[in-house]
Amino acid sequence: MIATVVICAVTCAAVIASVLFFPSFKIGKVHIDTYWIVALLGAAALLVSGQADVRALFSALVRDDAVNPLKILALFVCMTVLSVFLDELGFFRFLASAVLKRAKGSKLRLFFCLYLIVSLLTVFTSNDVIVLSFTPFILYFCKSADLDPLPYLSAEFVAANTWSMALVVGNPTNMYLATAYDVDFFSYLGWSVLPTFLAGAAALGMLLLVFRKKLKGTCGGEAEEVVLTEKPLLWIGAVHLAVCTLFLAIGPYFGLEMWIVSLAAVGSLFVCTLITCLVRKQRPAALLGCLKRAPYPLIPFMLSMFLLIEGLDLTGATGYLARFFGTRAQVWTYGAGSFLMANLINNIPMSVLFSSVLGEAGAGLPAVMATVVGSNLGAFFTPVGALAGIMFGMIVRRHGCKFGYKEFVKMGVCVALPALAAALGGLSLMALLL
Repeated sequence: MIATVVICAVTCAAVIASVLFFPSFKIGKVHIDTYWIVALLGAAALLVSGQADVRALFSALVRDDAVNPLKILALFVCMTVLSVFLDELGFFRFLASAVLKRAKGSKLRLFFCLYLIVSLLTVFTSNDVIVLSFTPFILYFCKSADLDPLPYLSAEFVAANTWSMALVVGNPTNMYLATAYDVDFFSYLGWSVLPTFLAGAAALGMLLLVFRKKLKGTCGGEAEEVVLTEKPLLWIGAVHLAVCTLFLAIGPYFGLEMWIVSLAAVGSLFVCTLITCLVRKQRPAALLGCLKRAPYPLIPFMLSMFLLIEGLDLTGATGYLARFFGTRAQVWTYGAGSFLMANLINNIPMSVLFSSVLGEAGAGLPAVMATVVGSNLGAFFTPVGALAGIMFGMIVRRHGCKFGYKEFVKMGVCVALPALAAALGGLSLMALLL
């Protein structure tokens, strides 16, 4: 067991180090992220060293239950593709441009508009997609308007990783934990509304307090003029995302698993888009863009971390954690624990680990939802708390923006901790009433 724990600890530390000091390298024109390579090497070390039963690990990987990581990956990748398709057609840039026009030169109004639109879009899409779509746009606009981008980048990132708690599809960690404990769409929604609202309000208030001086006055520059030229394809994408979200909500009542719903939606999207492009005699550029931008690095990363955590589970290490957390003070213990652990090993492997811990401890639904809270809000405590933070850091560095580890942690201490307290307070109240 000790060797397995050491391999897992070293791998997690190496993942964090790679994100902070060597996040990517370039081969030709292709940027390759390092975090998934490090995780893959850690999983390989576990298998080669003989510290884990290979057959048991393989059985865990392909078992036909809710915790199967292949199903979770299919769900996340498909939901990402549905959102990226709309982004390829300029949908998010169009909305951002419309929001910036509504700001009418006011820095404070611009801040509120960005926070609002990112919050709304994150609820129905995915925090990762919103971060990837909006971050470059904000950087370009702030540069042209000679604005300090930190308040607006912070508003975007905090909103995306707070309101992602609202629906089960907002974050891969939501999907994993909800699926693992058979929490359906509406049950999840019933528990998530109040904590999400309280966390969102607390986060917004703290952001305004932190950046109050930088949000005074007016800004120059104009919003980019974005014209939607592919309206038929845009309608196809929007309808598929809406129908998919609807069936994710009602599917469990008819025995439909979420990954099957999302996979069917993507298959239908591709077929409808290809037919439309053939009829219009045009190149399916949006589909090709989806294939190019799909989150491929997440696949080896999540599978590798799943194998490492499963190795800990097989050796009995998760049992020690389960006894440490126990079943008392479930909301605050599991909420704070998952929040901190996400910033040590990233929120996705943390969710895999806590899924086993929750089961070992016999914890209830409040503890599961508290872990969901920690997995989302932990994203803006340090840059390594979530994949969204890793991608966010890479984007801002490539644009020459100074938003390093120190700036990120300052924001996290001021905003993430009050938001966590507000969310767990709301969740505790619900646990008492329900």
